[in-house]
Amino acid sequence: MALYQAPSFEALEMLSRSRDADLARRELLDPDRVRGRGAQSNRSGRFEKQTRERFDDGWDNVEPLPIFETVEHSERAKTIITTNDSPDIGFERSINAYRGCEHGCSYCYARPTHAFLGHSAGVEFERDIYVKVNAVEALRAELAARNYRVKPVAMGTNTDPYQPAERKHKLTRGILEVMLETRHPVMITTKSALIIRDLDLLTELAKLGLVKVAISMTSMDHKLSRKMEPRASSPARRLEAIRLLSEAGIPTAVFASPMIPAINDMELERILDAAKAQGAVSASMILLRLPGEVRDVFREWLLRHFPDRVRHVLALVRDTRGGKDYDSRFGTRMTGEGPYATLLQQRFQKARERYGLDAKLPGLRNDLFIAPKPEERQMSLF
Repeated sequence: MALYQAPSFEALEMLSRSRDADLARRELLDPDRVRGRGAQSNRSGRFEKQTRERFDDGWDNVEPLPIFETVEHSERAKTIITTNDSPDIGFERSINAYRGCEHGCSYCYARPTHAFLGHSAGVEFERDIYVKVNAVEALRAELAARNYRVKPVAMGTNTDPYQPAERKHKLTRGILEVMLETRHPVMITTKSALIIRDLDLLTELAKLGLVKVAISMTSMDHKLSRKMEPRASSPARRLEAIRLLSEAGIPTAVFASPMIPAINDMELERILDAAKAQGAVSASMILLRLPGEVRDVFREWLLRHFPDRVRHVLALVRDTRGGKDYDSRFGTRMTGEGPYATLLQQRFQKARERYGLDAKLPGLRNDLFIAPKPEERQMSLF
């Protein structure tokens, strides 16, 4: 173990301009170690005092460094419903049963939150997955509170509720069972076909006007999708999920997000067309956002997979953010500004109208709620 100073991104961008692509790639982790991952580095979190990285210094024969395998951490949440007052998003309450996401999207805006757990926003965000083992229990307790007032709850806002860990832990399914039992409205966003597993619950919720779903689609090219979202469902499976959800009477939208300049933006109309053909009734779009450490993770991803486009992509991103990598202002952070962003929005609006995806998903009912009965805990006599 040795102290290591990570290269600045000014240096990485200079390397990306170099004719020696192999030299540029040597600044990143061995691709064999990060196979199936979106991040290409694992720098220490921003709150850590030191940056450490293992490497062979040539003084001794060492075994090859291991791949980054997924590690699950169990935690007990004090509360499970979180609130926000952002004017940019259409919900006030959300539930995240997991922290970190194994799908591995290099552009994921939630990556910086892993630093609060002492982890990297890079590989560790998609490797160290925190499982809130008492999520269902905590939800029951909050819904049973006397002062609880019903508002739709969103799932999939920070990490995907149907990421690979859900196959084992089934926390999302448990939450949906509580939502159906209590007649509580819920909104779901995912890029996983695993959602079809819960079609029985979703169908019953839809009959009561209590659920709507959005499937995130970033590309129709399975090779590009695998690079962008290594462990998410393939485009074909996501389209099938849209079809099955729609056929079951569940209001379903497509999220063409994020649109990345010169990477997947040329697929915008194709994504909307394919989603409409499978039964989607609405569409939305968000321009690439690079807050905090996401900027570095995404740049490294570009350097690995599209070294010849690094300068072009980042120049277009800055053109939409007033010359900066990111603009956090409400009202513009989702859409950007400038000629490129304006043209992209015009294309999106015309495509929505052309394919009949300009309607909003129906509102959810708040008047059917039945508070859960608190668990009766009787002490043993012996």
